[in-house]
Amino acid sequence: MSDAVVPGKTTSAERAIAADTMPQAHRGILTGRQRRRLREALLAYLFLLPAFAIVGLFGLFPLVFAAYESTLRGLNKVVGTYDGLGNYLKAIDSLTYLLGFWGAVGLVYLAARAIWQGRTQAAKKDEPFGVWSLSGVPLGAALLFALALIIRLLPLLLSIPDQMRGAQNTPENFRRLLGEALSSSGVVEMWWAALAALAIGLLPLFLVPRLLKRSDRRLGYYASSFVAGTMLLGLAAALFWLTWSELQNQLAEAANGAGLDLWTQIIMISAGFMLFFLSWVLWRSASHRATNRSTLLRLAAAAMLMVAAWMLVAEVPRAIAAGDKVWWDGLLATLYYSLGTIPVQLLLGLLLAVLLFQDIKGRSFFRVIYFLPYIAPFVGTAAVFKIIFSSRPTAPLNSMLGFLGLPALQWINEPAGILNVLTPGLQLPSWSAGPSLALIVIVIFGAWTFFGFNTVVFLAGLGNIPKEMYEAAAIDGAGRWAQFRNITLPLLSPTIYFLTLYSVIGTFKAFNHIYVLRTGAALGTTDTASVVIFQAFKRDTRYGYASALAILLLLIIIILTVVNNRIASRRVHYG
Repeated sequence: MSDAVVPGKTTSAERAIAADTMPQAHRGILTGRQRRRLREALLAYLFLLPAFAIVGLFGLFPLVFAAYESTLRGLNKVVGTYDGLGNYLKAIDSLTYLLGFWGAVGLVYLAARAIWQGRTQAAKKDEPFGVWSLSGVPLGAALLFALALIIRLLPLLLSIPDQMRGAQNTPENFRRLLGEALSSSGVVEMWWAALAALAIGLLPLFLVPRLLKRSDRRLGYYASSFVAGTMLLGLAAALFWLTWSELQNQLAEAANGAGLDLWTQIIMISAGFMLFFLSWVLWRSASHRATNRSTLLRLAAAAMLMVAAWMLVAEVPRAIAAGDKVWWDGLLATLYYSLGTIPVQLLLGLLLAVLLFQDIKGRSFFRVIYFLPYIAPFVGTAAVFKIIFSSRPTAPLNSMLGFLGLPALQWINEPAGILNVLTPGLQLPSWSAGPSLALIVIVIFGAWTFFGFNTVVFLAGLGNIPKEMYEAAAIDGAGRWAQFRNITLPLLSPTIYFLTLYSVIGTFKAFNHIYVLRTGAALGTTDTASVVIFQAFKRDTRYGYASALAILLLLIIIILTVVNNRIASRRVHYG
């Protein structure tokens, strides 16, 4: 006999219906379904709490700490003197203000985009959206207060080791100093402000569904849009205020006429990049015109805007010349290394993957052989390369050149550009001579190391292409090249996109093998951005300056990633 006919017993479905139809006076703050979902959400977050702690401790906190450290100056000092944007000014000079202002504009755009996407999604489902600002805005403010709490607390905690030297190094003294840091006025204010904002933000999560009479709504589904928007707007306001205050101080300290020159650089460079953006928009829209005349007019307008933009950004070399030459040379070496490594390893990896995908004998053995350079220790293989490409006349490669009747080369010790080495009678300027021969050796090592990894990933992508498509193309008369161009490449576009993105990030962060292969005789031509950062940190003990350079490198990688996504969004085919 079922429970439905037993007197005094009800099923779970009947209890849920009864809870939803219960009069308002007899219902609690949450319905049974809401309580169940809240309990499930809390349990899920409880299981995810260790992951959140690990990501926050080893991912987000180092980033926040590096941003804080980049505003300090001093030699061999973790807690240095506050210097604002001084470290960034040493590195890129007036481009700091340009980066700060446009960074604030970008954060405002991302905030507006987050809120607009939430509003659009709510409109599609015919659900209320604006009411969730009552929860999202305070929660976003709570996160901002928590960030301010960390920034205020960091210098107090980092100063504790300096106060515990000698006889002061006791547990009692540590507890006292820790208590003073946690109970200082600025920290306590931020702590209570974060708790108050958190309480104000959590209350609507329980009340709004009741007011809307939608017990089946997920709690705070659209509040996340306002949380992200509030946080981004707060960061934009802080960045704009910092940049503006530093600019005013710089203008006040500058000599007569220097302020006007600084404003000229900022305005002209900004206008130039805006014209580049407008020309790109016109160029993209030209292909969608109905007539050839309209297309030609848009292409001509885009070309004119590009010329005007190029004339305006002529101030960039002047701004670069005023910055840190070592840093700019490191970025140029990084660019050379990236441009020389990525195309070679992608093309070679694709070629080998296509060959090893065929039904040939020993292909498993060759796959392992080509993958070995990637899994071998980078330091050990770099040391072997250093011996092979040594400048000694008896080195393996120079011995081979001597056997062919060619003169020995300096290889890893050669600071001259590759074009000057290839044309000894023609001495080109350093900016047009290309990467040094020493950097070319590092490029060869990078391509040799990573092409096996690309080969394995390309093999996985080739294995996901249905064989029926090749059979149908062969029946229609398509040859091998036509099949490769019209089937293989389009269906491998997600793999190519992934490897390109991975390679760009990897080459800009590469350090181990570059540091092993670099020599003093190369005169710094092999020092990429990561090596420059390490030298500023380890050799010069300029922790604040090294942190500023690391933040700049992170911004460059983010910009390259965004540009790569924009370019690949229309060219990647997922089946």
